[in-house]
This record gives sequence, structure tokens and C-alpha cells, in this order.
Amino acid sequence: MRILVQQKTTGLYFKDIDAWARNSAEAMDFVSSSAAIDFCVANRLKDMQIVLKFEEHRYDIVLPVVPIAEFPRERKPSHF
Repeated sequence: MRILVQQKTTGLYFKDIDAWARNSAEAMDFVSSSAAIDFCVANRLKDMQIVLKFEEHRYDIVLPVVPIAEFPRERKPSHF
């Protein structure tokens, strides 16, 4: 399995600093999904997704990278 970072809108895969690839075979392979997410957050990349690529493409898994600001904030219980 390979772990890749992909732009949602263009479908391009991260290859290297300032380099993106159409072909997933050219993309940088991250050591873990958390490393890929950390990379997106550290570089403030928006509209990204993590792609878990398997030899058989039907098993590929796509996970959106959602910025923390987009998560609903937990509501504190009100005191009566």
C-alpha cells in the first residue's frame, strides 16, 4: 500500500516541493497517513485528501483532510 496526498479539485498528487503529478506512480509515498496529514497541516494545504493506494485499484481508500476549524465545536453543558 502507498500513502499519497492528492488535491481534490485537480486530482494531482504531491510529488515534491512545488511539484505535482497526474500519475500516482510519480507521487511521494508517505510513511503513514498521520505523516501525510501532518504535512498538509504544516504546509497549510487546502482541499487535500489522503489516498491509500493498493495494487488493485478497487481497494483504494480516499480520506479527506479536514482542517480543525471546520469541525463543529463541542458545546459545553449549560448550568441551570
